[in-house]
Amino acid sequence: MAIPVELQKKGNPVFTRRYATVAALVVLAALQGCSSFDSTQEAYNAAWKNQKAGLIKQVLAPSGSLRVAVYRGSPTSFVQPDPKQPPRGVGYQLGEAFAKQLGVPFDPKVYPNNAEALHAVAMGQADFTFTNATPGRTREMDFSPPVMDVEKSVLVLANSRLRILDDLNKTGVRIGVSAGSSSATELKSLYPRAVYVPVDTLAHAVEMLRANRIDGFATNNAILFEMSDKLPGSRLLPGHWGVEHFAIGVPFGRAAAQDWVTDFVKNALAHGEVQAAIRRANVRGIVQAP
Repeated sequence: MAIPVELQKKGNPVFTRRYATVAALVVLAALQGCSSFDSTQEAYNAAWKNQKAGLIKQVLAPSGSLRVAVYRGSPTSFVQPDPKQPPRGVGYQLGEAFAKQLGVPFDPKVYPNNAEALHAVAMGQADFTFTNATPGRTREMDFSPPVMDVEKSVLVLANSRLRILDDLNKTGVRIGVSAGSSSATELKSLYPRAVYVPVDTLAHAVEMLRANRIDGFATNNAILFEMSDKLPGSRLLPGHWGVEHFAIGVPFGRAAAQDWVTDFVKNALAHGEVQAAIRRANVRGIVQAP
């Protein structure tokens, strides 16, 4: 009977606690008259598979439930226009599906903005999020393979003097960006003359646009279309100034279970779960959805 390589290190606590259980099952099978090597190996394989699944749960959901960090106002994360209706959002639905696969309770943690949701994952206060996998964020958490891409533009009111993205370089243009996001840094390199105003929540961004306290709001198009529904006559400037690459993020230190996350993404794409979540959340502005 082969002992897995990862259990062969001297003093490995996984061996002493987990492999002993597997060995006991094999001995029990032998005592019950199981003389077939194939049957013994099959019993071992099944027991080891169950033990490994238990270890994966401990790594990915150490609290006993999967704490999924989402934030309000984005169909890529969490939207609930009617409290009487179930929430929608790609991140919310993928988190729910991942918890089901792990066999643990789904525990959504709803934050007012993306910065707080990301902080919760980076600090290990949440186990799962769905966000733009920027180079900066890869220094704070581990990411799955890409799931979908969404273009970024600017939302303006119907009577705005801004017609194209290059108009952001006009004198005195005030562009709102999500506080704690990478949008301001990216935009400054493209449109250095604009004034960038951090906004704490997407609901507040809608209010500021309506009150003309900002001339436009910049983020991914999925959010901008959702905001536009609340501002009749508003429009997105044509073209795009960037693309967001969405993926699942988990706290550092859980690399041992990264294959499990990768397999989940591949299966969710292959079986249409991602596409179904996109349709249910009415995500617009996607340029790539495998």
